[in-house]
Amino acid sequence: MFDYDPRNRDDDPRDVEVHWVALGRGASDDDDPRHRLGDARQRDNGQDQDPRDPFVQRLELPSGLEREVVVDGNDRYELNGDDSRSLATIGAFRFVPEADLRDPRDQTDARESDLRHLRDQGLVQFVSLEGRERAVTLTKRGHHLLEAHRRDRGEERVQTFSAGVSRPRELSHDAQLYGAYLREEERLREQGGEVRRVVLEQELKTDYQEWLHEHNRGRGDSDGRPDRDEREIEQWAREHELPYFDGSVHFPDFRIEYEQDERERHEDVEVVTEHYRGEHAAAVAGSGFRCYASAGRGGGRGFDPRVAEELFR
Repeated sequence: MFDYDPRNRDDDPRDVEVHWVALGRGASDDDDPRHRLGDARQRDNGQDQDPRDPFVQRLELPSGLEREVVVDGNDRYELNGDDSRSLATIGAFRFVPEADLRDPRDQTDARESDLRHLRDQGLVQFVSLEGRERAVTLTKRGHHLLEAHRRDRGEERVQTFSAGVSRPRELSHDAQLYGAYLREEERLREQGGEVRRVVLEQELKTDYQEWLHEHNRGRGDSDGRPDRDEREIEQWAREHELPYFDGSVHFPDFRIEYEQDERERHEDVEVVTEHYRGEHAAAVAGSGFRCYASAGRGGGRGFDPRVAEELFR
């Protein structure tokens, strides 16, 4: 029931909307989303809007320029508003390239110094990417600090925070999710949307698996196999506004939940790399996700946008 054969698709996959985005190309690339934030952050009231703001909205952490002492059990840390935003953003995406967290308007690389400050306090650690690039992920202490300072304990649909590398083989791909988020956050804000939270693919899949095995929970005679039929699965997908075809639910790399015109909405986003071929490419093409083409990392040859076009023909 869950096997997928792209030859069974009747519709034309070229309808998918693919956007060429050069992610992680370095300071000289004018299309790098980091270098467009200076203009994109300006709201009508003249105040700067940081794309990391949604992730700290429900945290009781410092928000000002000066560092304050934050207590977590027996541990004490010194954080300011920028530290809080970086910690929450790293936790929301599990890990984020160090370069993508730099402020393009700051010529002093102060945020790079801030990341070292967080590392020296044991809240984050660096992970090597391709070439000499690094990503930043939370440590267990950093994750515990965020969870301990929530305002929304017990509420549903809160921002999930994660620590460490969960999918080492997909590190290069997953490191580009935050760059795609920057571009989407900018686009949504220009249209009057306000981001509330980000839901990663793994969280969506975990919810799905828990629902699949709900009837087996606590049963000693269970063989561990889900007993949901295809009709039920399709209904679950419809209720969660996820595409269902060829006997499978299809999940985006991440979902952005936002509010616009006093309505709750969402946008499902997929980062497409040069490795998307065959079944995977066909499934993405039929999903209706908002797709971004990766430029690669580490200063090597980027992902040619013509390749992205070929994937969906």
